[in-house]
Order: sequence, then C-alpha cells, then structure tokens
Amino acid sequence: MATSLLHRLLGTLGQRSSSRVEPLTPPVQAYVTSTTPTATLTSSQELRDYPPVERWQDWTEYDPKAWPQKVARRYTLVPTVCFNCESACGLLAYVDVETLKIKKFEGNPLHPGSRGRNCAKGPATLNQVYDPDRILYPLKRAGKRGEGKWVRVSWDEALDDIAGRIRKAIIEKRQTEIIYHVGRPGHDGFMEWVLPAWGVDGHNSHTNVCSSGARCGQAMWMGLDRPSPDHANARVILLISSHLETGHYFNPHAQRIMEGKMAGAKLIVLDTRLSNTASLADEWLSPWPGSETAILLAIANYLIRTGQYNRDFVRRWVNWADYLRAEHPDLPVSFEHFEMKLQELYAQYTFEFAAQESGVSAEQIERVAKIIARCEGKLATHSWRSATSANLGGWMVARCLWFLNVLTGSIGVEGGTSANVWDKWIPRHPNMAPHVKVWNELTWPQEYPLNFYEMSILLPHFLKEGRGKVDTYFTRVYNPLWTNPDGMSWLEVLTDESKIGLHVHLSPTWSETGWFADYILPMGVGAERHDVMSQETHAGCWIAFRQPVLREAMRRLGKPVNDTRDANPGEVWEEVEFWIELSWRIDPDGSLGIRKTFESPYRPGQKITVDEFYGWMFENHVPGLPEAAAKEGLTPLEYMRRYGAFELRKGVQPTFDKPLSAADLSDATIDPNTGIVYTKTPAPPSSNITPLPYFEPDPERGRPIGIKLEDGSIVTGFPTPSRRLEFYSTTLRDWGWPEYAIPTYIHSHVHPSKIDRSKNEAVLLSTFRLPTLIHTRSGNAKWLYEISHKNPVWIHTSDAERLGLRTGDLIKVVTEIGYFVDRVWVTEGIRPGVIACSHHLGRWRLQEDGGGRLSTALVELKQEGQGEWRMRQLHGIRPYESDDPDTSRIWWEDAGVHQNLTFAVHPDPISGMHCWHQKVRLEPAGPNDRYGDIYVDTKRAHEVYREWLAMTRPASKVSPNGMRRPHWLLRPFRPAREAYFLPEKKS
Repeated sequence: MATSLLHRLLGTLGQRSSSRVEPLTPPVQAYVTSTTPTATLTSSQELRDYPPVERWQDWTEYDPKAWPQKVARRYTLVPTVCFNCESACGLLAYVDVETLKIKKFEGNPLHPGSRGRNCAKGPATLNQVYDPDRILYPLKRAGKRGEGKWVRVSWDEALDDIAGRIRKAIIEKRQTEIIYHVGRPGHDGFMEWVLPAWGVDGHNSHTNVCSSGARCGQAMWMGLDRPSPDHANARVILLISSHLETGHYFNPHAQRIMEGKMAGAKLIVLDTRLSNTASLADEWLSPWPGSETAILLAIANYLIRTGQYNRDFVRRWVNWADYLRAEHPDLPVSFEHFEMKLQELYAQYTFEFAAQESGVSAEQIERVAKIIARCEGKLATHSWRSATSANLGGWMVARCLWFLNVLTGSIGVEGGTSANVWDKWIPRHPNMAPHVKVWNELTWPQEYPLNFYEMSILLPHFLKEGRGKVDTYFTRVYNPLWTNPDGMSWLEVLTDESKIGLHVHLSPTWSETGWFADYILPMGVGAERHDVMSQETHAGCWIAFRQPVLREAMRRLGKPVNDTRDANPGEVWEEVEFWIELSWRIDPDGSLGIRKTFESPYRPGQKITVDEFYGWMFENHVPGLPEAAAKEGLTPLEYMRRYGAFELRKGVQPTFDKPLSAADLSDATIDPNTGIVYTKTPAPPSSNITPLPYFEPDPERGRPIGIKLEDGSIVTGFPTPSRRLEFYSTTLRDWGWPEYAIPTYIHSHVHPSKIDRSKNEAVLLSTFRLPTLIHTRSGNAKWLYEISHKNPVWIHTSDAERLGLRTGDLIKVVTEIGYFVDRVWVTEGIRPGVIACSHHLGRWRLQEDGGGRLSTALVELKQEGQGEWRMRQLHGIRPYESDDPDTSRIWWEDAGVHQNLTFAVHPDPISGMHCWHQKVRLEPAGPNDRYGDIYVDTKRAHEVYREWLAMTRPASKVSPNGMRRPHWLLRPFRPAREAYFLPEKKS
C-alpha cells in the first residue's frame, strides 16, 4: 500500500522497464476489483492501477460521491482518443450502463504513446461532452453576419444547400473557390480522401501559425519535415521549447524526457523564459530571441574544430561532394578537403561570438558543447514552435539544430532523433481519388515557392487585393479570427459576402469565428466521433482509434445505431459520416465521378458506412493487426473497438540505410556520378500514406529508389535530390536563396540592433501555451479554465522598475498596428528587454447570452472610421445559471487579453511561417485605459503585409524550370504535375 500511495503522489511520469528500477506509475486511483461483475463488490478484492482489460466490457466500482455508503455502479469502459491536442493520447470512457451517461475519462493503459497517463485536457473531455453552452443542433444565420441571430435548421436543409453550391462551383470550373480551413485536424488522412474526390485544391491549415519554420528547416536536410526523438534512451536531450508543459506532443514526450533524465541523460533547454521545462534542465540557456542559431553553430564549430564528430556518418550520409563541386570546383572532391572547408566555414562561430549575440555566457555555451560532444551518438533534439515559429529566418534554427544530430550521428539510432515518417502509420483509404489538376493560388501563392504549407494567414489580404474570391468556406474546429494574427482583417472579410459567399463553421462550441458564419454545424468532440491517429511520440510505431463512446456502449448493450447522431447528444454528428453524406449529395447521380470514392468496398454502388470505412482499412492496411485480431477471434475492427490502439513496432527503425532487395535491383540503373539508383518498375501503392517527398520518374531511367555508397552498399537513402542528408541544399540555391544553401546565421527581425531600449522598446514573446489550454478545443472545459484563465505580461524586474510598474499594474503594449492593455507579472524569469504573454487566452463574445460564457469576456466592438477598431471588455467571466450547477459557482472573472488582434502578419519569405515575435513599445497604462482594451488599424496591417511580401522571391522570378514549387518538395494534397507549372509556363 505504501508503494502504491508513493507512486500516486509522485505523479504522471515514468515507464515500466525490466532493465532498471521502475521509477513511477501512471496517475491512477486505487481500484477495488472483484472477480464477478455483480452489483455488489464482495470477495477476492485487490488493488490495481487500472481495471483489467478483460473486465472493460462490464466493470463495477463504488460511487465515490456516495461515500461512506458503498454504492456499486456498473460501467462499460470504452477506449477512445483525446481530441484536445495533437498528441492523440488514449482515453477510457466510463459509461454507466443504466443511464448511458459518461461518468469520467481516464487514461487507456494499452495506448503505446500515452500509456494510460494523461494531462489535464484528457479527463476534461467530460466537460466538453456536458458543456451546457455547446451547440447541439444545426443553426443558420437569420440576420446579417455577426448580428447574432440564428434559426435551427435540419441537417437535410443544410446539406442540400451546401452540396448544391459546391456542385455548381465544380460544374462551372470554379474549384478554387472552395476552401476547407482546419486547425489541428485530429485525424490522419481523412480529408486527403475527401477533397481530391471533389477535384479541388481546397485544403487550408493553421500550419503557418504553428510549425512551418521547423518543418522547412527539417525538410531542407532530409526531405521529411518532422522529428521523432527517442528521449527515453538519450544521453543528451536538447530542447528549444518549453517542452515538458507546452511543447509538441508534450504529454508522451514529457514522460520520456523525464525517463531519460532519471536514467542519467543531461537535459539542455534553450528558452528565453524560465519555463517549467527550463526549471528542470541541467543547463538552462536564456538567449536573446532569435540568437539560438548562433549558439547552435558555436556548438557545431566546437565539434568540428576539435574533431569530436562522427566522421564516418558525415562522410557516408552528407552530400559534401555536391558542396565541393558547386562551391569549390578548383578543389579535389575528397572528404578531407570538405573537412578543411567545414572548419573555415564555421570558424567565425566562436563561443564569444555566440555569447555576444545571445547574452548567454561563453562559459555556459562551451560547457553545453562539451556535454553534447560526449553524447555518444545519442542526442535527442526537438524544436517545433518557440524560436522556429517566432523569428524571421526561424526555419534556420531547426536546420542548425539538425546539424548537431548530423555531426554526432544521432539520426535513426537508439537515443537519437528519427524522422516522423519512420514512426508514423496512416492506413490507405478505400477508393482514393487521383491527384487534382488545379492549383489554388489563394493558399499556395507564387510568392512563396518553398513554404510549409498553405499561406492561410494571408487569405484576408489576398481577398482584399482581388486575387480571387471564395464561394464556400469551411472553418472546421478552427478559429482564425482569434487564433491568427490580424484578426480584425479576418472579421472584415468574413462579413463581406462579395469575398466569402457562404461560411460554414463546423464546431462543437461557440467561437469568435463561428459568430460570423452562415451555418454552424455541431460536430462531435473527442468522445463522439471516429478517427484514426498515429503520432511520432517515441521510438516505435502505433495507430489509435478514436470512437464515439456512447455509440460503442450501445452496441455492446444490444442497442446498435446506424448513424452516430442517434447516440450523440442533440443532433451532434461526427465528421466521417457528415463528409460522406455531403459528398454523396454533391454528386447525386454519379456524373461528376465523386460518388465512386464514397462507395462501399463490400457493396458495389452503395454508400460506404463508417464501420466499412474503418473495417476495410484495418483489414487491409495495418500490418499485423489482422493476425493479432484473429488470435482473439476478432475482426480487426472489433479489436480496435475493444482495445483502442495497436502497436505496429517497438524501437527505432530508420529506412535510409535499408539495403535494396534483389527485386528492387532487377532492372535498376546507377548514375555513375551521383550513385543514385533508378528503376523503371512503377511504385506499388503504399499501405502507409503518410506524406513523402515525390520524385517524378526520369523518362530514360525511371524513378529514384536508392543510392550506391562509396563502400559499394546499395541502400534506400533519404528522400532528397541527392538521396543524402543535404548540408548543401541545391533546392535553396536553385530557387533563389543561394546565401542560405548551407546552415548559417540569419538575423531575426527582433535582433538587438533593431530594438531601442532607451525608447522602451522590447521584444514580445507569445509562442508559448499555458499548460492546460490549446486553441478552441478547451474553451468549453470548466476544469481547465479554473486552473488557467489569465495571461499577464511577463516583465523583468529592471524593466518594471524603469517603467514604475509592480505586479498587477496595467501596461499598454504598443505594436506596429495597434495596442493592447494587460496586467504585468514582474519576474526574474525572463531576460531584460524581453516581455512575454501567451497568445492562447483572451476569448470574447459580443452578446451577453452569446455562448461560451465559461471562457469569454463580454466585449464592445466598435469601428471608428475605415479600418480602425476598438474593443473594450464590459465584464469578464461571471457565474450563471445552467443545466450544470458548477456554472453558478464560477469564482474567476479574468478571461485574458486577446493580443493576437494587434499583431500584423509577418510571413517568413522562405518557410511562410508567421514570425510571432513582435517589436513593441511599452507604456504605463493611461487614465482612460482599461484591462483588455484593444486598438487595431487594419489599413496599417495591410501596409505591413505588403512590406513583408516585398521580401519574397516569387517563383515567377526564380523558378529554374517554370514550376510554382520544387516538385519533389513535400506538399499536402499534392496536385498532379501539370498543375505545378506557372500559368505562363504551362506545357
């Protein structure tokens, strides 16, 4: 009992391991189990971490609210997947078999990524299911957009209206006027099934407010755009983020970071703020924002000049010969000459130079360099948002971070860092449509030929410039008016029906963007929908199954339903069934060729059902699952319903050093100059449709499939033009950016030389989340808002003293297009000259009863002249009466401040990433300033957009082959090759 209690007190982290002492167990309650599923618990009782899986179908436990009486409750435990961030952690829903109500959510111990351990957002799914303000029925606008007048309509009415518009646009060849805009999708591969079937290049995402920079830096090295670190087995963990509490896949990663640390790994954190992660680091470096690259290159220089790098790995896998041939044609092409040039290239990046740029001491940078030098090829690195998403040239931070993995040989090995594709599995969908033949310049403009990915933040400006219009615009669990910078420009186009004809908002809850929609269609939260998910959480590969838990509970109880609306509250639907039905109605007679994608693979000509959709994928395209299911007498779908997840592989498994088979080489040719191996055999359809770079087959030699190395081995290599890791990027060189072809240092737009502190100028950091909150998905979770509901401005004590500010005082933060007023938090946990304010709070509504009262302030929004907007909070969050008695007990008032409205768009000219850092001016609030006040000038916002647009090098000027974008480079929803050509270059 003592050990069990200790484990509960210690918390969430740790992993069972037979090779060392088990440090921690998941956060659990001590379950009293019985051997018989009776209503009374009697004999054979024992304490367990989790209910045993064989009892999930019928589980009994005492009701804690009835204590001290021992009242037994019977549940069926249904596994599903959390929907509140992209980690896709497993959940177990406890469904009361008598009331068919969900009692609680806990972790699914069989989920390989989260292993039964969840952050606060997982259990808070219960709040979202039973949110008294949620939208339960389809709504249609009854007045002007934004007026707040709605009428309830039927699903049939909404579907027929939307389908008719889309059908008309397709028939009239206006496919580019259909745009689907999503935040974190919460599913893998599904819209890649839907949108190509429509023949539209209509996908738009939040990627360039999140991760474009990191993706670009990764892809320029290895073609693949996401890392997969093996934190648990690393000797050194290097993070550029507040990773333990707010980073990418933070719960599964946090578990393994702490496991690695407890096993002896050194944790190094670069974070300007003293985050929770930084507080646990062995070495915390607090650099001036944007100087991270200087530090990384100083470490690289140390490894190079001291010879403490993996020469064999670099010689074998880096495209050093390409560099020498292109940049030093007078030198012999030898590795020794490359090493000589490498030393010359990076000699300038001394510890002293990095210290001058970053403000971190040369002694600490040297100490960190020596730790990394001793990693023995086990360096796990990660950067996703933070510096890569905040700075002009932030993509180079990721490129230089990966440089350290290359130099240490820590790629695709235990304790190192892999590519996400090696640890991710998206099963092929049935009847997949061919690549579309159109290119949408509203999302993929010519100015950004190397972007990762859609330029979503620029859509309002493109529409204002008359670059096009949108006939049907879907916003799906996404809130661009609030999440994106320059939200008032979004409001202006969302209310202009000449620019956006029909706005359909797919959401389970009210939002700022939804308020300006024509339809609000209620979609299911994480417990009310089907999806497959697979994420690169660790060294291994898994797939998880999100399922509507009440539907599955009813099936178990002999009450099967044909449509998820019959199990969900109100008329809440799930998206799989919605998109199938909408697609079916777009093509009612099959004449457009759309219907065939959505036909059952088992019943020709009939509409596919949700069970057939997932059953077919699980049967045919998840290796090992059919066999595992058969051993238990189950179908693959039944297996996933029962357990919620399936592990395809444990451990590291890179693909770049995989030898080509005899079959691969049967008709192969090898280029004598590059060593690249080609075959004329067409590639078979892959069971794993995780996006990969694509290389068009050469007319003479066929498609590239591998590379012959200097030692004679013939292996797969990397999906890059050279089939190697690209220290020297011919893509950057050939597409207009030769000065950045190798890892180098780019001054950020907030470099110290651009900040005049004598004028109270500072750098504003906003690229961090409060640990419990993420975009729109948690706005309706009372437990989370009780924990975290304010976002004060962090300010260093010296700056606060100069301004005469104390904690709790108001400050006016003046940006280039407006200002916001917030309270300050005076702290030593941030650099002087830098302030910080999380951009994940500050929700608002325009009507007292406008929905979302749990998390929003009531505001007054006024337009003063053309493009000038003022927002003032009338009151914060207040208690209110509802079906949930807890809403009358709300004790907090603060809803935070919506600073994003005051940010102009800053798209990096290469990656397309919005550079979140701002140069701001600080002022003590004046007598007329109130907490939450916001002023924005959208005319000035458009001018700033034009200034950043002028930094680009458009494909029309730099394309070496008449294409809009390098054809090999990753692009979601890749169109057919013919769509890649610039309009004047089409052939």
